[in-house]
Amino acid sequence: PLSTRSWEGREVVRRSAGLLLLEAAARVAPGVLVRVGPSLSSAQVIEVPAGQDLEALARALHAEVRAMASRDGAFVEEIWTVEEALTHFAAQGWDDAVAVLRYWRDPTVPLVTCGTVYALSLAPLLARAGVLDDLAVRVQSDVLLLEFGRAILPFLPPGQKEVGDPSLSGGTGNGAPRSSEMVVEHKAWLRTLGVESVGSFNARCITGEVSELIRAAEGFHEKRIGRIADAAAARGGDLRIICIAGPSSSGKTTFIKRLTVQLQIDGIVPRAISLDDYYVDREKTPRDQLGVFDFEALDALDLPLLQAHLVRVLAGEEVKTAAFDFVKGKSSAGGGPSLHLGPREVLMLEGIHGLNPALLGTAARHDQVFRIFIHPVVGLPLDRLSAVNTADVRLLRRIVRDRHHRNLSAAENILRWPAVRDGERRHIFPFLPQADVVFDSSLVYELSVLKVYADRYLLEVPREHESFTTAYRLRRLIDRFVTIYPDHVPPTSILREFIGGSGFEY
Repeated sequence: PLSTRSWEGREVVRRSAGLLLLEAAARVAPGVLVRVGPSLSSAQVIEVPAGQDLEALARALHAEVRAMASRDGAFVEEIWTVEEALTHFAAQGWDDAVAVLRYWRDPTVPLVTCGTVYALSLAPLLARAGVLDDLAVRVQSDVLLLEFGRAILPFLPPGQKEVGDPSLSGGTGNGAPRSSEMVVEHKAWLRTLGVESVGSFNARCITGEVSELIRAAEGFHEKRIGRIADAAAARGGDLRIICIAGPSSSGKTTFIKRLTVQLQIDGIVPRAISLDDYYVDREKTPRDQLGVFDFEALDALDLPLLQAHLVRVLAGEEVKTAAFDFVKGKSSAGGGPSLHLGPREVLMLEGIHGLNPALLGTAARHDQVFRIFIHPVVGLPLDRLSAVNTADVRLLRRIVRDRHHRNLSAAENILRWPAVRDGERRHIFPFLPQADVVFDSSLVYELSVLKVYADRYLLEVPREHESFTTAYRLRRLIDRFVTIYPDHVPPTSILREFIGGSGFEY
């Protein structure tokens, strides 16, 4: 059985709480267009039109969701014909749901409700609302938040109440305001193309505009990478180190290749140094709470050695870098290649700790370092309750890549995913405000391509396996997308890192 000890179980709580919130909004603010927005660790962003009195709205919503939870109403799934659902959602103004249903494969569609508001049933919900008796609605930094309370908080790392940045949704939340710039531009670009939901994306594909969408999406990426290179080059002679960080399956490898080209156009030659070569000896590696080696911990790196080498390199010396023997688990302080920075050359460091100031310590001044954070951010909505979760996009990327290149099954990958995300919450996202720029690696068409591979890989998960719940949910997600065959994907695309056929040598 699922519980909130599992990340999939916690997602059930999030979805159920979101539907309860929409029902509360229909009762206390029927004229306000409310939508469930991006997830944080312990809360959900609630999107409302500009000009609302957020404090008053938060108080009304808070009282209503508490009252509904106390009445312990049931979450109910109903089976409607597609025609009935289309008529209903059109009358309610749920244009995203209407657009999805226009290309629905089946004659019927499951809907969920806990009162009068209906939403597409795309994943499991709770049985009853009484479990959600400590939800809270409040305003933080001009953003309306739905907080989950004890259902989620006990499973966050100690001292960490939230990970994520409301500004990633294009709002004005706290954290790194720089992160919203690309998101706002990305959403504006999608609106220009008429692609504001999964349904409208499918419509563009069906009318024969696949190639145009792909060219525009890839062009948008290239333009942003060029701007990032220009921003780094604007530092002039002060720029000595570029640090790149991002969670698993963000597309860092291809991004670095493409950024290198753009930096060279700006007259900058990056020289890579591998942080993997600075691991401490295996027996010195810290262990996690289960006693397993924690290779993602900052203390797993020999920071004094790394920083000493950086100081010497930045001073103009030639340094024999470190090397690590992964078979023997032994480090060699001078066993790597020699490194010397010439004119217009900069160091490029890639790793999960790239945003953590402790990685470099005092080896470099703040103005000598340019920090880049990369991950997929923008996910298209399916209706007012559900949108494509970019963590699911990363998991699908990872499943396809690892099944292709590492012979790792979808079931095994799904089992490993909670530990991967836990490491990201501890070591990556808390340092997001340190980033100078954030690159959104999402591609509007990618789930249509990943579907070609992922559907079969997910079907390989046995029904009795503990990964089946997640595999089934992901299959239902990709089934909502029109299929695009990989022949259309250019060889320089970030997507090629996962499906194969990249034009870059890795």
